Amino acid sequence: MSIIESLRIALASLMANRMRALLTMLGVIIGVAAVIALMSIGQGVQAAIASRIEGLGTNLLFVSPGSTTEGGVRSAQGSAASLTMEDAEAMADPLEAPSVLMVAPIVQSMTRVTAQGQNAMAQVTGVTEEYQWVRSVAVEFGSFIDGSQVSAKSLVAVLGHQVAATLFGEDNPDQAVGETIYMNNVPFKVLGVAESGGSSMNSADQTILVPITTAQSRLSRAFGRGGTSVISTIYVQVADEKLIEQAKTEITELLRARHNITAEDDFTVTTQEDVIESATAITGVLTLFLGAIAGISLLVGGIGIMNIMLVSVTERTREIGIRKAVGAKQRDVLVQFLVEAVVMSLSGGILGVLLGAAISRLISGVTVAGTTLAPVIQANTVVLAVLFSAGVGLFFGVYPAWRAAQLHPIEALRYE
Repeated sequence: MSIIESLRIALASLMANRMRALLTMLGVIIGVAAVIALMSIGQGVQAAIASRIEGLGTNLLFVSPGSTTEGGVRSAQGSAASLTMEDAEAMADPLEAPSVLMVAPIVQSMTRVTAQGQNAMAQVTGVTEEYQWVRSVAVEFGSFIDGSQVSAKSLVAVLGHQVAATLFGEDNPDQAVGETIYMNNVPFKVLGVAESGGSSMNSADQTILVPITTAQSRLSRAFGRGGTSVISTIYVQVADEKLIEQAKTEITELLRARHNITAEDDFTVTTQEDVIESATAITGVLTLFLGAIAGISLLVGGIGIMNIMLVSVTERTREIGIRKAVGAKQRDVLVQFLVEAVVMSLSGGILGVLLGAAISRLISGVTVAGTTLAPVIQANTVVLAVLFSAGVGLFFGVYPAWRAAQLHPIEALRYE
């Protein structure tokens, strides 16, 4: 018997018991749909993370206090692990680091801010004038912090778009310009409102920007080497993408010399590629974990297929006897029932892909914990899910098919 003939018989058998076949396929449908939906969410998160990190700016290096151990945990070694403004100024010196184009040190802290009877907890970031260019921060209303305000430790601030909307209303964030807000009971004049950065990682949307000198003297009380105020991170913009590794080497050697380091570094220099690789590695593991959990339901669906195929063998015992009596070989009967099991699971797989795609489309745009879901369905995920569903049908269909092939024709014909 040819495969085409076996396929025709299998389809005819399934059509004769449509409801039973559909209910049997349901486990596979749900399993494949869950795999497609969860994997697409995971891949969407990976793509979003990469986009967010790239949205921080171009050709960036991140210099952070403390060292990164082999396990990926950053450890600080007391005050000696602190970065200072002097370190940032040294990096900006073209004689010390010729590959560096611009440097933007920051100081970060969480502070309660109040304005016009509204209050909220917000991240306050102390910045220099260069921060606007290094981080590509666009000002929608008003102006950004300039060098003179940094030098004078001025009590001025630039509000993130979302912060301005929270404090002054969704419809009129522009009215925040010129108003006064209070942080730690200190009045700050609002210079401007940053343009919405969408979902960009660490975008200015949820942040209040103030001069770094003001942040150090009024909002942050952390001190490091020699009593100088420490800074949280130094963003370094490299002159050219090809010079990333060279700039990393220059900065590393410069800081080692400044900190008198002979053993382990008390700082970490990270590229955008390093950050993307670390983030995608973590989300990749989580995505595979979610896909594996969803795949368990495929195995449950496979058990259902085995169960219904055993029932089918029992119901069609006399039919099998007749086929063997007229010359059908064991191989023909085996192939017939295997094809039927594979067709059932493969059909469930295809329906599951369609359902998973529909679920992914349905949840696209939904915001969870401040993150907008944007599922990405990749072709290899679809192919893998469909092939796995066919494999489930093949695996769980072997025993029922073998049982059918082993039936003795005379005993089968006597079966009622």
